[in-house]
Amino acid sequence: MRQTSVINDLLSTITDTRIFGERRKPRRTSRADLAQLIESLLTGRGESSSLERAAEFLRAYRDLDSAGRTFVFRTLAADYGPEPERLAAAAQAYLDKPSGTTAKDLQRAAEPRRVEIFRRLNQVTGGTQALVAMRCELVERLGNHPDLAPVDDDLKRLFAAWFNRGFLMLREINWQTSAAILEKIIRYEAVHAITDWNELRRRIDVPDRRLFGFFHPRLGDEPLIFVEVALTTDIPRAIGPILSGNREPIDPQTATTAVFYSISNCQDGLRGISFGSFLIKQVATDLASELPNLKNFVTLSPVPGFAKWLKEEAARPTSAVDDTTRGLLEELADNWINNTAQAKSAEAAFGPLTAHYLLEVKDNNRPRDPVARFHLGNGARLEQINFGGDVSPRGIASAHGMMVNYRYVLSEVEKNHEAFVNEGKIAVAPAVTRLARSVKIAERTPSSAPAQLPPPSATSNEKKEHKSVTEGTRATTA
Repeated sequence: MRQTSVINDLLSTITDTRIFGERRKPRRTSRADLAQLIESLLTGRGESSSLERAAEFLRAYRDLDSAGRTFVFRTLAADYGPEPERLAAAAQAYLDKPSGTTAKDLQRAAEPRRVEIFRRLNQVTGGTQALVAMRCELVERLGNHPDLAPVDDDLKRLFAAWFNRGFLMLREINWQTSAAILEKIIRYEAVHAITDWNELRRRIDVPDRRLFGFFHPRLGDEPLIFVEVALTTDIPRAIGPILSGNREPIDPQTATTAVFYSISNCQDGLRGISFGSFLIKQVATDLASELPNLKNFVTLSPVPGFAKWLKEEAARPTSAVDDTTRGLLEELADNWINNTAQAKSAEAAFGPLTAHYLLEVKDNNRPRDPVARFHLGNGARLEQINFGGDVSPRGIASAHGMMVNYRYVLSEVEKNHEAFVNEGKIAVAPAVTRLARSVKIAERTPSSAPAQLPPPSATSNEKKEHKSVTEGTRATTA
């Protein structure tokens, strides 16, 4: 529902009747007409003619039904790649006489023709928004149409250049920000839902709460990504007190910790384009300059894949989950977090298993958990494991209530990032390392072992010892 709304918002940019004329109902256009319209994008010689044809195409695309839009993408994939004869000739010329000139000719020949189409569409007023919306729809189709992947690759590469850090504008969003932007913040919040305007005000209109977002000049008031920040006197273990409407705000000058408790990407059409790492580092740097008492920059992050992994791991014949914990998982009722005995048992079991999951369960030598992969790749340190951090229905369902703190030590971020990218090393606090090492991989007792599941993945303790950067500091509270 949210994605459809986003697409409509972005496409609404090209509904300006002064530029594109009156909008019509979704319709079917003949394939021959569509193919001719696409080809015409490359035939305009003058700038005025090119812009006019691009505007005509965007107007036609806006009015297409779903089948028509799919045809556009499939035509771009099938008919607008590199020209084979030109590419072969350029490749042979380079092999015969390698030089800067022949290399440049080869590079030009290797570029798909559709890339120039996208460039021309981008020149139209509203073209950037339209292309972002088009990629959003393209990504939706990739599952059923894998042949469209080259089109997605081309758009992603262009967006990486058009939306690089040099073009992004950091804005603080507060109660004086335009209502149009505030409405989008409510809609786009992806981690801890904002239910109404009063709740939004509690997050941005009190002295110890901040919200920052990245914007791009071609997208106007459409945020790309935003982060919500709580200023506190300690490293929090739970999201409840952060979001509480009954708490007493503190003087920002007394705060020692900046907590990044929610990061939301706003544009599905820009999926895969990294903004978060720049945003967190920029906000941390700015806050450190404004509030010199700040010593800790941490997140309060979900562990979205933990419950799913734990269920799968418990069913394996060789597993990190012992029989006691398997029994606990089978006994947990819907409201188990309020059952003192079960909660105590869960705390003892889930803390070490969360540490194991974040440090040892990997895909392609990177943490499987997407939030861990993001923050550790940015140079943060896995600082603290928190049982009962999020006891909302969503938090219980996705992570059995577990949350974690990642800590950004500004002087160590670059070193940690390089170690993670180049060697797969994870920066981790000693207490978390000890928790992970307390988990043992073992065979299940035969009486309770289910059949048909493979052994743990190659990322378990059995394959090789996990590499980590062990820091000499503990999670601290001020």
